[in-house]
Amino acid sequence: MSSVLATRSEIRTIFWDIGGVLLTNGWDRNQRAHTLTPLGVDLPDFESRYEAANFFWERGLSTALEFFNKTLFNADQPSRDFSFEDIWPLVCAESKVLHSGAFEILASLSAAGKYKIATLNNESRELNQYRLDTFDLRRHFDYFICSGYVHEMKPHPDIYRAAIEISGLPPQTALFIDDKLDNCRAATALGMNAIHFQSPEQLIHEFAQLGI
Repeated sequence: MSSVLATRSEIRTIFWDIGGVLLTNGWDRNQRAHTLTPLGVDLPDFESRYEAANFFWERGLSTALEFFNKTLFNADQPSRDFSFEDIWPLVCAESKVLHSGAFEILASLSAAGKYKIATLNNESRELNQYRLDTFDLRRHFDYFICSGYVHEMKPHPDIYRAAIEISGLPPQTALFIDDKLDNCRAATALGMNAIHFQSPEQLIHEFAQLGI
């Protein structure tokens, strides 16, 4: 089943994931390998440090510089012939448009003005800002629920609670779009509607089922 729908109540707010729906993921394992391997970084060693540092970075509890100081530039690491200022543009360059059709759907919904449109995504503050600016996403969204802003990540219930509370509306009037089924299930557990995104064509079909 492509959708996880808790109710068919009138939708008033549509929350969008970004990575996996509109854009590529911010910096997943494959992207990290693509960025770091040409620099001669020991990937297994980096990955052994990644999760602990990312816990704070992606929740907005540390900066990008602090994250890389813990994973690449700390005292336990060999000296590098590159700096944070060198690697950050490479990290940003891993972000690309994933589904142009999803962008078209988003633009159409935004222009119609019938729904409040918001993000609900896991991302560090710096990378989220880069992606919003570079891909001109700000003009389509009314507000942004990002893990780097609210200090919790999907699928933890608190990030969905923040989205519901900030919307100022009951959860059953919210629709959440995400490419990960576990994230959709976490949303419906709190009374939201959810669509497990697979393609722009499937998204249009699911919207039609909900009268959107």
